[in-house]
Amino acid sequence: MQAALLPERGVVKVAGPDARHFLNGIATNDIGKTGPDGARFAALLTPQGKIVVDFIAVAAAPEDGGGFFLDCPKALAATLVEKLTFYRLRAKVGIEDLSQALGVMAVWDAQGKITETDYGLCYPDPRLLALGTRIIVPPELAAETAADLGATLTDPQAYDAHRIALGVPRGGQDFTYLDAFPHEADMDQLAGVDFDKGCYIGQEVVSRVEHRSAARNRVVPVVFDGAAPSPGLEVLAGDKPVGVMGSGSLGHGLALLRLDRVADALDAGTPLIAGGITLRPVKPAWAKFPWPGEEDNEKVAE
Repeated sequence: MQAALLPERGVVKVAGPDARHFLNGIATNDIGKTGPDGARFAALLTPQGKIVVDFIAVAAAPEDGGGFFLDCPKALAATLVEKLTFYRLRAKVGIEDLSQALGVMAVWDAQGKITETDYGLCYPDPRLLALGTRIIVPPELAAETAADLGATLTDPQAYDAHRIALGVPRGGQDFTYLDAFPHEADMDQLAGVDFDKGCYIGQEVVSRVEHRSAARNRVVPVVFDGAAPSPGLEVLAGDKPVGVMGSGSLGHGLALLRLDRVADALDAGTPLIAGGITLRPVKPAWAKFPWPGEEDNEKVAE
């Protein structure tokens, strides 16, 4: 079992009598269903439906003070606080950036489900079971927390390689905030959007994409030989741009690709190239969207 402190993650707390209702009214997922024994992956969107910031919301037990902890990109914690404060209006909630005092650990390759530790708040990663468990904990207690769980404390690059091998995107590396829609970041596939909940900011755009099956671009896994192409490199099929390379590690990577153009390239036997390196798209086990090259694949809508 391995554990790593994730230095790029921050923590924002939202507490108060209206916290649950407040968060549920603006996030892509049903925060109303979030309890101490679970978590919800969600995002705050622009009115145009693009991702401002994504986060994992977990509720603290009443005996631990209650409220919600938002496991979010540390670089965007202040932005998240600013946006939440803007939408707060008269809601009785307090919003606080705790990123200087609290961090996020990931624990994976466990034989059984980790439910608790005396050192922090545990919750299974709601995006994908294989990602493991996350723990909100003071960073200086990372070694003690790992020892308490019987895990080997390793570097964050090991977790990143684990995430990439599973095909799970990371904002800022595999898609650009304020430029990507939830479907493009695979949030619809990784339990990040509740299509049955009430209104939230950007909902109309997200619902339209879902009902029209019109997600032309998606972050998808790719494999390659040798060193990974640099993030941000253009992916080409012949001389035609088909996407952008994201993160990569140990022969696995992620790329934001236009699926209809990838399907055309596969049909024509044209390889996908980024920085002189051949990429081979691989369908992840969790994908439920039409995959380029499958016989029953319907043409992605224009």
